[in-house]
Amino acid sequence: MTTAFDPHDLAGTPLANRIAMAPMTRSRADAVLRTPTALTAEYYAQRASAGLIITEGVQPVPEGQGYPDTPGLHSREQIAAWREVTDAVHERGGRIFVQLMHAGRIGHPDLLDGGLHPVGPSPVAAAGQVYTHEGPKDFPAPRELTGDEIREAVAGFAAAARNAVEAGFDGVEIHGANGYLIQQFLATGSNHRTDEWGGPVENRIRFAVEVVRAVAAEIGPDRTGLRISPANSLNDIAETGTEELYPALLDAIEPVGIAYLHVLETRSELRPLVLDLRKRFAGTFILNPATDGPTGTESLALVEEGVADLVAYGALFIANPDLPARLRAGGPFAAPDRATFFGGDHRGYTDYPAL
Repeated sequence: MTTAFDPHDLAGTPLANRIAMAPMTRSRADAVLRTPTALTAEYYAQRASAGLIITEGVQPVPEGQGYPDTPGLHSREQIAAWREVTDAVHERGGRIFVQLMHAGRIGHPDLLDGGLHPVGPSPVAAAGQVYTHEGPKDFPAPRELTGDEIREAVAGFAAAARNAVEAGFDGVEIHGANGYLIQQFLATGSNHRTDEWGGPVENRIRFAVEVVRAVAAEIGPDRTGLRISPANSLNDIAETGTEELYPALLDAIEPVGIAYLHVLETRSELRPLVLDLRKRFAGTFILNPATDGPTGTESLALVEEGVADLVAYGALFIANPDLPARLRAGGPFAAPDRATFFGGDHRGYTDYPAL
């Protein structure tokens, strides 16, 4: 019987175990250069015993930034700084993929340089606010991308993927979840287009498919992963036809042969859809399961049952850098301070100290 502590071959990348560190926003980058810092290298190196580390969301292009002090992968300085991080992880025997995240309409002009403005498939503002250095501010209506700009955004993902390999990452996870640009194209609430990028399912999945194809063509499908979160309403996403949408997306990207699919299961009643996606996808299947609290030892059974090849853990990795060893031992687990990690003070929930 396969367990979560057995090694796994991720499309040619050997993983020591089947426990993944889920991507979590940190907001620790240099405020001017958007480069990771020495603290970033220390943070990820401390967690190198994970079978696979997936980094915080990293913007592939300047206008893709959605939060204060998040890092990018679109400049020479950023590439060099990320090399310090990947070297630190590899020195401890870890494997690390970078998550490329274009926030789309989730952001604010105050977070962007050079007069840039958040963009999206349609000029539909998300309800809610984003934290800026001047305090919380309402999300503005994004500037609608033209067809040429959509193709430039696709190329931006591919260029950032090439930068990631130069920076020493083992691969790239494309962020298609949590209400950011790719899911904004998938969802009818944020995509009101009537051209080839909107309307019927085959058009709304087009941007996601083109990004996957472009990244895989640039760095190889064996270094490419995709994260999705079906029926996720985060960031004011209104998604219809989920049961049709995601199978169509998987069918469209299946010929590319990417290394993995990472599914964030937002509600337990979505498990039938998750199992259907598992059957449709030929590569490694990573599941961040729906739980009442932080994902715990009970989720290790998902590997034994064949529901997933890897299980992704988020909050517990914050307070337990050696989480795989603690999971094997059944604990004890330090509890993350959820009151500060998820709300209130900005530094409380994004600049949580490395432990």
